Amino acid sequence: MSKKILILNGSPRAKGNTKALIEAFEKGAAGHHVERFDLQAMNIHGCLGCCGGGKDPASPCVQKDDMEKIYPAYREADVVVLASPMYYWNITGQLKCAFDRLFAVAELDPNYANPKKDCVLLMAAEGEDEDNFAPVRALYEGLTSHMGWRDLGAVYAGGNFEAGAIHGHPEQLRQAESLGKSI
Repeated sequence: MSKKILILNGSPRAKGNTKALIEAFEKGAAGHHVERFDLQAMNIHGCLGCCGGGKDPASPCVQKDDMEKIYPAYREADVVVLASPMYYWNITGQLKCAFDRLFAVAELDPNYANPKKDCVLLMAAEGEDEDNFAPVRALYEGLTSHMGWRDLGAVYAGGNFEAGAIHGHPEQLRQAESLGKSI
């Protein structure tokens, strides 16, 4: 059965390691409907914390910017893919900013319930050991747990600092492709 997959690409590099992971994942997810948003190229403002959203399902946030393009895909998605390089042991600001703004969709529910989704994490990083990925792993596990989302898997691709370095680690690209196939 075909799934609707939303990819939020938090990488600022148009041709970086995260993009290569995404492309490998998309190759594996062939046959599903995949919609990717390259957040760096979008006009998305930070959450105001106003709790004023949730009044209009077609436009849930009070701010009117490029999140308007993401909201319909998010509401329809079966799977949300969070893709980011590691920046200071975390996801990028671009991804965090967009993710925070998804709260406006939860505001549509009187109990602030988040839509139930399956989730994947794709992350490229310079560091390679488990300690390097521990903060991101904790963030991802916390998000999926608190959102009530089902974790379908993660690719933690270490040893990739320079753009294109991931092509020297074909096993990481195969892992992303396999994760896409498993959907």
